[in-house]
Amino acid sequence: MEIPIDLARTLAVVIDEGTFDAAARRLRVTPSAVSQRIKALEQQLGRVLVVRSRPARATEAGAAVVRLARQLALLEHDTLAGFGLDAEPGSSPRPVTLPLAVNADSLATWFLPALARVAERRPVVFDLHRDDQDFTAGLLESGTVMGAVTSQAEPVAGCLVRPLGTMRYEAVATPAFAARWGLPERTDAFALAPVVEFDRRDDLQREYLGERGLDADAPPRHFVPASADFATAIKLGLGWGLLPGFQSADELAAGTLVPLGGPPVDVPLHWQQWNLRSPLLDAVADALALEARSALR
Repeated sequence: MEIPIDLARTLAVVIDEGTFDAAARRLRVTPSAVSQRIKALEQQLGRVLVVRSRPARATEAGAAVVRLARQLALLEHDTLAGFGLDAEPGSSPRPVTLPLAVNADSLATWFLPALARVAERRPVVFDLHRDDQDFTAGLLESGTVMGAVTSQAEPVAGCLVRPLGTMRYEAVATPAFAARWGLPERTDAFALAPVVEFDRRDDLQREYLGERGLDADAPPRHFVPASADFATAIKLGLGWGLLPGFQSADELAAGTLVPLGGPPVDVPLHWQQWNLRSPLLDAVADALALEARSALR
């Protein structure tokens, strides 16, 4: 049995775009044609490949087909680029789309400059998926992305891994906030003083409190789900929280933030990518590793 590549690519577009209508617009066909292609592929493979929800989601079988389609698209791009045939005569090279996953703090600080250098030299556009570093590896497993910044050192099946460095976080607050709650001298005040967290999966502050022998569930919480805004919330005195050095060093030096003591929280970061002989994917990995050497510990 063979998987028709044009049908597999149609499935990948449906998952990328989220709806059959949006996929039809991108493919320049009718929604009915997209639906017929997906049904034909499901009948041929004897599997349901897509959950017809909003947005559309790949089933486990569908994720494997999407992964195949993306691998073939990347290999085709690299091959044509090697032949100098990746563009029509008189036109610019057609960019390939690379879906990547990254944690919010890396995205807000060191990650994008590396991608910008790659995009200057190669025809590529990036489809970035932001998630906690403890969960980005799952996007590799599902075939949603081709590479990910992750805290997971163990390679995902079918992937390569290389260490990037460590992002160190320290607990900080404004001087006024610290004085109001008696921090850090009154350790019991950590149970009462509001803490800023990124979202409900952010466990850095909980880890910090646990290391100090405190109840991680006790303090009231602000949730601010954007890295720059998270740092701003702490700098405005909404609460205390853990920031990496490149978001707090200047303020600590100026005295507009003060350290709250306790152990820093170190988060080792790794780059994982599909195990493909792809010059483009390798160029992205090399650029990220170079940037990480200067930005991470």
